[in-house]
Amino acid sequence: MAGQYSENIKEIFEDFFFIQRGFLNGNHFVYRGDPPILIDTGYLGDLEETASLITGLDVDLAHTSLIINTHCHCDHIGANRYIQDISGCETALHHIGKHFIDTRDAWSTWSRYYNQEAEFFRATYGLEDGETLDIGPYRFEVLYTPGHSADGIVLYNRRQKILLSSDALWENDVAVITERVEGSRALFSLIESIKRLQDLDVRMVYPGHGRPFNDFKGALEKSLDKIRKYLWDREKLGDDQLKKILVYTLLMRRKIREDELFEELMNSHWYPESVDFYFQGEYERKFTQVIGELLGKKVIYKKRDLLYPAVRA
Repeated sequence: MAGQYSENIKEIFEDFFFIQRGFLNGNHFVYRGDPPILIDTGYLGDLEETASLITGLDVDLAHTSLIINTHCHCDHIGANRYIQDISGCETALHHIGKHFIDTRDAWSTWSRYYNQEAEFFRATYGLEDGETLDIGPYRFEVLYTPGHSADGIVLYNRRQKILLSSDALWENDVAVITERVEGSRALFSLIESIKRLQDLDVRMVYPGHGRPFNDFKGALEKSLDKIRKYLWDREKLGDDQLKKILVYTLLMRRKIREDELFEELMNSHWYPESVDFYFQGEYERKFTQVIGELLGKKVIYKKRDLLYPAVRA
């Protein structure tokens, strides 16, 4: 097994790479074999950088044979269509996600709800819980982990005790829970998914967002603790959703006037409905509160009349 390849690229196994992206953009995995295989492809808006990072590993995207998606949200499927168009590659994702892609379901993929940018592609293979995938010489088990998404999976290499945890498990946080799309059972589903992971023997975790980590048990405990707090305090869950998606919106806009951002949010599906759902329709108060908290934590900043994200997608 190789060590660190560069600051944001690590070689997990020989010719099998982890690419860490910025906040709220999905990480990637690249098998530099003949032919190449990819896992997740980031946002469509970052396609140029995604392609540059992958080709920088001496991978010809036109020779890609397979893209595996851990779920069908826009930050994980963004470059699928482009890569499939130039390579003719197949794609594999959980059979529920394949259904969403086959039926062009822009709600279940979150793109229409959150005004995210993505293009549909040809889904060629529906994965089942418990099956195995061979990525070159490396065998991974597919484990179904719904909660954050209805079609979420993780990939586990039992021999080397490596978990590609996608958005089922992060180091110090949990992924956005969108009850209005995923249903009122979403938090309970995520608890069940995390408890299922507890039985695995894991030496290193490579998540869908953020850096790799080795405190597997600690991350499980922190996730369960946060989810249980959300179950008993719905406003905490609502605040988490508002903050993360508002930062995402700023990342996509790069910069925007505060009043224009509020108007855009009010014209979206997700913001009025979420504030109605968790905060009895206090649209302006919640906007002002969330902006203030994000400025205070330096997640965003304000220069003159414009708001900017302090992190890159």
